[in-house]
Amino acid sequence: MGRSDWKKEEIAEWYKKAIPDLLFEAASVHRAFHDPLKIKLNTLISVKTGACSEDCAYCAQSARYSTGVKPSFLDEETVLEQAERAKELGATRICLSASWREASSRKQVDELISMAGKIREMGLNVCCTLGMINEEGASVLKKAGFSAYNHNLDTSERYYPTIVTTRKYSDRLNTIDKLIQSEMPFCSGGIIGMGETEDDRISLIHTLATRKIHPYSVPYNLLVPVKGTPLQNVLGKADALDMVRMIATSRIVMPKSIICLAAGRESLSEEAQTLCFFAGANSVFIGEKLLTAPNAEPSKDIALFNKLGIRPETNSDE
Repeated sequence: MGRSDWKKEEIAEWYKKAIPDLLFEAASVHRAFHDPLKIKLNTLISVKTGACSEDCAYCAQSARYSTGVKPSFLDEETVLEQAERAKELGATRICLSASWREASSRKQVDELISMAGKIREMGLNVCCTLGMINEEGASVLKKAGFSAYNHNLDTSERYYPTIVTTRKYSDRLNTIDKLIQSEMPFCSGGIIGMGETEDDRISLIHTLATRKIHPYSVPYNLLVPVKGTPLQNVLGKADALDMVRMIATSRIVMPKSIICLAAGRESLSEEAQTLCFFAGANSVFIGEKLLTAPNAEPSKDIALFNKLGIRPETNSDE
């Protein structure tokens, strides 16, 4: 699983290396643990959208902000249609998302479990992101066939209160600890470009890399400012090379984890995305949207993969 005793100073040293040296090391580690010519395609389906009680400053789905997002809960038929479309595009994994503080409604969880069972019948893997969860809840989802649970840390512990005030960083870490205790593979990453410092980014990587077990997947997002949120005017706080440094450093210190280039990818040029893949990113979300944010067009994704000689993974590759 890789080391879990990284010192923050060690991670900072990697993060701050000259880009050629950093990329060389990251690409070497990537080749040692993964096939550099394969990429995992995922699709995120927002089953429950909006009306969230949390105040995450970047999120269009918070009930505290006027962003134009209308609350909705998709029925099973619609979810299955979206999953089938994702499969046609080459996705092998569907992530079911619900915008709530925690997975506390058993009725809604049971509905998600039913959806997941039918999605698996399509030959797809299913994971989910449902907010905070306890060990019992994680065990229920694992037994129901969910292959992973996403719970992002968003940023460093120092900067977190600037972004979220309705829960503590310790709540995030406690959820991850419960997932580890229940032996449920977990996904956890963050967002860059929210006004955080370089040290905050290094701290985020350090926190992830020093979990007892490394994340199954580490998704990194580039902030997509949403009108109506506190971060609506936060622009240009991170660029492509900042993302490259995050991915490359994470690849070095969490060698077996999948690293996902997530939201904000549509703002990156083909050359910038190529650098991210070279640095160790081996997963993307495919589809027109990521929850409420725009995503790269699937046809452009496939064209880029063909141009680079990268091929999507199949379920047999997992």
